[in-house]
Amino acid sequence: MAEVVLSRVRRDFGAVTAVHDLNLAIAEGEFVSLLGPSGCGKTTTLRMLAGLEFPTGGEIRIGGRVVNDVPPAKRDIAMVFQSYALYPHLSVADNIAYPLKKRGVPRAERRPKVERTAELLQLTPLLDRKPRQLSGGQQQRVALGRALVRDPKVFLLDEPLSNLDAKLRIHMRAELVELHQRLGRTMVYVTHDQLEAMTMSDRIAIIDQGRLQQFAPPQEVYHAPANRFVAGFIGTPGMNLIEGTLSQEGGAWCFTAPGLRIAVGQLTDDAQAGPATLGLRPEDVTVGAGPVSGIVRVVEQSGHENIIIVEIAGNERLTLRIPASILPRTGDTVALAPDATHAHVFAAGEAGQRLNTATARPRPQTL
Repeated sequence: MAEVVLSRVRRDFGAVTAVHDLNLAIAEGEFVSLLGPSGCGKTTTLRMLAGLEFPTGGEIRIGGRVVNDVPPAKRDIAMVFQSYALYPHLSVADNIAYPLKKRGVPRAERRPKVERTAELLQLTPLLDRKPRQLSGGQQQRVALGRALVRDPKVFLLDEPLSNLDAKLRIHMRAELVELHQRLGRTMVYVTHDQLEAMTMSDRIAIIDQGRLQQFAPPQEVYHAPANRFVAGFIGTPGMNLIEGTLSQEGGAWCFTAPGLRIAVGQLTDDAQAGPATLGLRPEDVTVGAGPVSGIVRVVEQSGHENIIIVEIAGNERLTLRIPASILPRTGDTVALAPDATHAHVFAAGEAGQRLNTATARPRPQTL
């Protein structure tokens, strides 16, 4: 195992800065996802860890060793690319075995390792085929197998499941988690899919425009987002963000917007009366009773629950998650009750730092 540490790492491409003074400390054996929208710098960060890009500034350490100028082959890492990068003239078995061959592993030892890896990735019937005879998803699994068979100290994965079909993607998420638990290796996983990051990671590093926004366990980034960007990016459907005004009444803070008034409890010392943003998760508004009135504009049925969009105060729209047993019709007027204890408050502006003094929910207890 190896600890991975990035200290004030920066990467410039001419006048464009792709990564701004990034600080991350990934513990030995930890599964960390780099999550963010396209172009945020997450893949550039992964490529710097792999040695495919060199930082403009800062320091990268793997296993306590500074690797800024160390070539990829000497870092004891394995990387899975979003593209397949397979050898077209080699069979599936030989593609998976190639890293072992380069390291001088005897042929007799290579075959059992390849077979175990192929079984894990559902590739056993395909071992004698060439890459051109495989589907895109099968080729991606071969690329993943080529990294897994090496058993390196650190795995770097750049959206390895992006070309798989939905059913196999779910299966592979579970398999990767189980594999990580069994091997205990450090894994750094790049994705733009928040569901992958939430379900697989020990911690998630959320990046936007090359800057780290929050680095925390999945439950923390969901229930206590550090700022407005994280609040809006994490969650499906996304958090409702409502522009309004903060005011103090008798020492308590209150948020007001057209058609909505809610007491938001204690806030940090940075809170000021004036413009602010209120965040409400779709599951934190009860439908059927309450002081807020709205008109149902959209109803989406997903079987186990319903997603509805409700318009309040003429133009503000809230996306809500409700039980499948409640099925309003488009155009119905409904009463809403926002849960003030789970409301999130952010400062005004693009940065919009979190102003709540406590997390919206306590961390879950382990059994």
